[in-house]
Amino acid sequence: MVGLVSSFFHYDFMVRALIGAVITGVTAPAIGTYLVQRRLSLIGDGLGHVALTGVAIGLLLNRSPVVVAVIVAILGAVGVELIRERGKTSGDVALALLFYGGISGGVLLVSLSAQHTTASLTSYLFGAPMSTSENDLIVIAILGALVLAVAIGLRPWLFAVCHDEEYARVSGLPVRLLNLVIAVTAAVTVTVAMRAVGLLLVSALMVVPVATAQQLSKGFASTLWLAIGLGLASALAGLGASWQLGTAPGATTVIVAIAGFLAVSVLAAMIRRARRGRAIATASPSAVAEPPDVVLGM
Repeated sequence: MVGLVSSFFHYDFMVRALIGAVITGVTAPAIGTYLVQRRLSLIGDGLGHVALTGVAIGLLLNRSPVVVAVIVAILGAVGVELIRERGKTSGDVALALLFYGGISGGVLLVSLSAQHTTASLTSYLFGAPMSTSENDLIVIAILGALVLAVAIGLRPWLFAVCHDEEYARVSGLPVRLLNLVIAVTAAVTVTVAMRAVGLLLVSALMVVPVATAQQLSKGFASTLWLAIGLGLASALAGLGASWQLGTAPGATTVIVAIAGFLAVSVLAAMIRRARRGRAIATASPSAVAEPPDVVLGM
């Protein structure tokens, strides 16, 4: 273990990958908690596909793919939220438009660029934390800090909108603005995490730690903080395991998160079964009321 930690800090690219993993592990579950509460768990996938178009535009124009992806993903998130709120298109159809339009636009634009191959696109699709540059890391750190500031600082208002939108509107909260804040923050989170886990896998890190935390906590605030801790642990463990095993970091991180969810699910089921068994075993026979005698008569 000591050798593994020392090897992390021996190479500059590993230090950048480690910092990126920490930021991703914290920010993804932070905003993912609100998405799960709103039953929009798959929106991360849709925004990831839209961000892919932004990456392709950045590669085509020789601009920073991260910055361009942020802009395109935010525009896509705002568009979907407005369609969901004002139009006749349902949320599922809007997400489908994100899925198919984003992935098709990204592949099409990359194919138009003679300077970049599919390898460039693959690194953003499935993550390549070891190739994170210093400029990318600066952008990721700034965006990650903004996501955390919104997710934690606006928690009472965002929770009110996610829990009961109609009640929040009656209470005088700016529901439309808060919905846009959630959508934009989710879009930023996707672009923050695309280097660590990839655009196709980022949704898992936004949802799985939250689902795991929900089995261990009851309140929203405790779920939020526990999900952040689990996301951070998954990101660090996934990066360390991929470094040791030579596997893809993004996929390894997601597998670690899912393994944690399954382990907690099994443990929670065993605890519930044990509690029911103890409750039955400790029940006093005298506590059970005996039926009254039945007197037969004419």
